[in-house]
Amino acid sequence: MKLPRIAMILLVRRTSVAFTFLLLAITGIANAQEADTVAYRKVVTERSAKIVKTLSINDSAAYYRVVNKIADQYIALNKVHDGSKAAVTALKQQNLSKEELATAVKKEEENKNASLRQLHTSFIKLLSADLNTAQVEKVKDGMTYGVLPLTWTAYQDMLPNLTKQQKEQIYAYLVEARELAMDEGTSDNKHKVFGKYKGKINNYLSAAGYDMKKEGEEWQKRIKEREAAKAPKG
Repeated sequence: MKLPRIAMILLVRRTSVAFTFLLLAITGIANAQEADTVAYRKVVTERSAKIVKTLSINDSAAYYRVVNKIADQYIALNKVHDGSKAAVTALKQQNLSKEELATAVKKEEENKNASLRQLHTSFIKLLSADLNTAQVEKVKDGMTYGVLPLTWTAYQDMLPNLTKQQKEQIYAYLVEARELAMDEGTSDNKHKVFGKYKGKINNYLSAAGYDMKKEGEEWQKRIKEREAAKAPKG
C-alpha cells in the first residue's frame, strides 16, 4: 500500500530530523572527546616542561623535543590504562562465570603490562637520543615525584649503620619501584608501587635483624632534636 504524498513527506522530514539529531549527538561527543584530548595534552605538556626545566638543556630545539617526548609518553600511558579499564568493564558485562572472569581479567592485565613495558623501553630509547644518563634519571624522578631520592635519603638517615650490601639492595628495590611507577597512570598508583617496595625493603631489613618499628621511633626522635637545635633561641 502506497502512503499518501503528505504522509510520505512527513515521514521523510521526521527521518531527516532524527538523522540530524543523531549526527549532532555524534558530533557533540566527538567534539567533547577532542576537547578532553586537547585539555589533557595541555596539562601533560606543562607537567613535562617542569621536569625538563631541571635538565639544563641549552638547545631550545632539544628542549621542546624532550618536552613533547615526555608529554607523548603521558598520553600513550593514559591510553593504555583507559583502554584496559574499558576492556575489564566490558568483560564484567559478559555472562561469564567467576572463574572465567578472573582468567579473562588476568589476561587483560598481562596484555596491559606487556604494552606498558614496550612503551617504557621505547620511551627511554627516545629520551637517550637527546639526553645523557644523568638527565634521563632526572626525568624518571620527575615523573615519579622524586620519591626514589627522598626515600633513599630517609633510609640512610634512619639507619646510619647500613652495610654496603644492604644499601645496594635498598637502592635496587627503589630503582625497580621507580621503573614500574613511571608507567602508572595516576599519582596514587605511582605512590602505591613505592609503598609496595617499601614493604619489601622493610621485610628485607627485618630479616637482617633490624627492629623497624624501634628504628623508626628513634629516627623521629633524632629529627625532632635536630629541628629543636635549629630553632632560634628566644
